[in-house]
Amino acid sequence: MTTAHPPVPKAELHLHIEGTLEPELAFALAARNGIALPYASEDELRRAYSFSDLQSFLNLYYALMAVLRTEEDFADLAHAYLARAKEQGVRHAEIFFDPQAHTSRGVPIGTVIEGLGRALDAAQETYGISTRLIMCFLRDESAESALETFEAARPYLDRITAVGLDSAEVGNPPSKFREVYARAREAGLKCVAHAGEEGPPAYVWEALDLLGVDRVDHGVRCMEDPELVARLVAEQIPLTVCPLSNVRLRVIDDLADHPLPAMLDAGLLVTVNSDDPAYFGGYAHDNFTAVRDALGLDEDTLRTLARNSFRASFLDEETRAAYLEEVDAHRGA
Repeated sequence: MTTAHPPVPKAELHLHIEGTLEPELAFALAARNGIALPYASEDELRRAYSFSDLQSFLNLYYALMAVLRTEEDFADLAHAYLARAKEQGVRHAEIFFDPQAHTSRGVPIGTVIEGLGRALDAAQETYGISTRLIMCFLRDESAESALETFEAARPYLDRITAVGLDSAEVGNPPSKFREVYARAREAGLKCVAHAGEEGPPAYVWEALDLLGVDRVDHGVRCMEDPELVARLVAEQIPLTVCPLSNVRLRVIDDLADHPLPAMLDAGLLVTVNSDDPAYFGGYAHDNFTAVRDALGLDEDTLRTLARNSFRASFLDEETRAAYLEEVDAHRGA
């Protein structure tokens, strides 16, 4: 990545570690684990990263996870992301992972968490990036499966900051997961959830009222509900928006039509993130650059988005203040 100026320091709050699996690493892990991929080359696989909607993406996303088998695989995956994130100006990353997508393939949850943890433990020293880990439940799986996953993760909760909710949104409302979120809150974890991406504004209300979320992931469809916008503004509930993802998954037809400027004008606490960057055409700063160019955002607005990312993070106040000072001292977008 080359830019005229160093990237603005930022936190990445909406990043699926499985969605950072670049074709090159997918083939390397497949070779290491003796797995045959149904693609002749890395270029052929990259060409398959073209989607008509969320489900078409998820089909490929879950199929490629077959290459992730061992602690070393998960550590390599996280190291590869962190190296790219450093180049993109990321100073803090709160990273999603999907344990059910791995345990369903016979990979123990401990293998996933210990492997990711091995890389995250080295992240500050190696990449200058502080990290948090967020365990997501697959919303197209049963509520019982989510509960079983949470209980299986109890021995590792010291490594986990929050729980989240992702995968196919339509037809899987947040209310389905009320019980597991109650357990997570009782355990002292923060709570986030994908809502208002393909699902309606009603799902955002449910995430707030029934799950007690501290942040809403995506949330762009809140703009269809003025009362919801007013509440999100009043309570300063952060929204982790993913612009390139929105275009790739046809949530928004054209980046130039993205509601991000209107969301900022409304007073929403909006952040910009990369979601599944290997699949959606860009990492954190790539998203900043894309919205700058497509929406005509000036340097002050980009700095506001960077400040928002740290304000919306689960950092302690002292560390947050230090990062905000870095943003304020930065020159160039």
